[in-house]
Amino acid sequence: MKVASLAMQADACGRLGPCRAVKSAFSSARPRGSWSITRAATATRVVEAPPKTSIPSGGDPWEDDKWTKYKWTIYRGVAYDLTPYLDRHPGGRWLLNLAIGRDATALFESYHLRPEVAVAHLKRLPVLEGFPVEAVPQAPRPNDSDLYNAIRQRVRKEVFKGSEVKGAHRSGSEGAALAVLSYAAAAYALYTYDANPLTGGLLGLAGAWIGLTIQHCGNHGAMSTNPIVNNLLGLTNDLAGGSSLMWRYHHQVSHHVHCNDDAFDEDVFSAFPFLRFDDRLPRYWYHPYQHIYMWILFPFLQLVFQVGDWKALLDNRTVGATMYGASEFERQTVVAGKLAHYTLLYGLPAALHGPSAMLAGAAGYLFTQSIVLATTFAVSHNISETKSLDAGPTRDNLDQPVAERDWGVQQVLTSANWGGDVGNFFTGGLNLQIEHHLFPAISFLHYPAISKIVADECHKRGINYAHYTTLPEILSSFVRFMADAGSAPQKPVRRDGEMVMLSKL
Repeated sequence: MKVASLAMQADACGRLGPCRAVKSAFSSARPRGSWSITRAATATRVVEAPPKTSIPSGGDPWEDDKWTKYKWTIYRGVAYDLTPYLDRHPGGRWLLNLAIGRDATALFESYHLRPEVAVAHLKRLPVLEGFPVEAVPQAPRPNDSDLYNAIRQRVRKEVFKGSEVKGAHRSGSEGAALAVLSYAAAAYALYTYDANPLTGGLLGLAGAWIGLTIQHCGNHGAMSTNPIVNNLLGLTNDLAGGSSLMWRYHHQVSHHVHCNDDAFDEDVFSAFPFLRFDDRLPRYWYHPYQHIYMWILFPFLQLVFQVGDWKALLDNRTVGATMYGASEFERQTVVAGKLAHYTLLYGLPAALHGPSAMLAGAAGYLFTQSIVLATTFAVSHNISETKSLDAGPTRDNLDQPVAERDWGVQQVLTSANWGGDVGNFFTGGLNLQIEHHLFPAISFLHYPAISKIVADECHKRGINYAHYTTLPEILSSFVRFMADAGSAPQKPVRRDGEMVMLSKL
């Protein structure tokens, strides 16, 4: 039987994430990202009763023709055809594409501040009768979390006071976007005027600032109520050297939904075997020294992105998520973005100042951007509080089967904050990582206000809320964690059955 043979393949893959012969399930069948059906669909005529599409039950939903002809998704155990809604989705097609081919419950519920309105629109879509829902790994269900529901209700009432109806939660960061783009333009003007390590480094800071702020929030659909604006800001990732398409699948489908899960969060295992971010991964002889040699690896992060993006485009999947819904136009943006980036960073400076000056300036760009991004991203989820090496609430949460976890509690326990308003401005809210994981589709300028509510609700329930005063403070904790994780013996995994589920996709 096909599933049995796939299960044997999954066992052969071991605990290191998806093997090449098998597609990754939870991280590819279930998204880490977002799709947002919202109230704006009221401007479009919608069918009042959900039409039924009757098809013989059973089969493989990713291979059989009777299912592949639909743009299907699953929400709370029901399969829907998204085709009629793709071009009417208020959040834009790119976000909705993330839901195709997987259980999108976690994406759907974590991206809507008013889920009851979004659900009403969703339930007007065609239902695929007889669809083999049981073949698709079940996504987490954020709306089942008492913590998350309580926080979201207070955020709507105390922060937005009903203005989220008009999209206030996706507004407010226009000034920050202007500041980032202005600095980037000035830095590039200096770089083309005189390409050298200093101007390259200044441009690298611009590339990092873009990566942390406008591309990140744009790809989450959180910079504007206009999806075109979000898409354009998201594409600045491509100009800076990344890929907005790969980011949406890797970051939203894999990481956000399954934060710090050793099987389904790509960020946990994608750096292995070079770096061991988790003691559930095998330990090699050099890992006890990783807190030292990682500083030699970090400057090359941008080059790793280049290789990974091209490979993902060819394979139609990132390390942790298959790109089932990616359109041909989205794929074309990857190629166009790479060509634009190579021209701006290498081609034009080489033509103006010669290859030697270009190489010196490009090195300054690559190393600066890579170090800033690596350190800023890594500290958020790799400290003792967020990825405990010992027994405790965080470990207990992650040891539970994915579908049984309290999703809201997981996001709080596996994330950590540092700093305040200044850090929030310069990192696009990534210093307030807990709030970002709970509300990825809210503009980051609202996170400081939201953080007070989150901290209060966690305190009421006795849930640890990790907050460091400064970046150097949490960075020190990160270095200690990497030393401990590199030396810790490999822990047994208690959820082996879920690894078999990796064969599903």
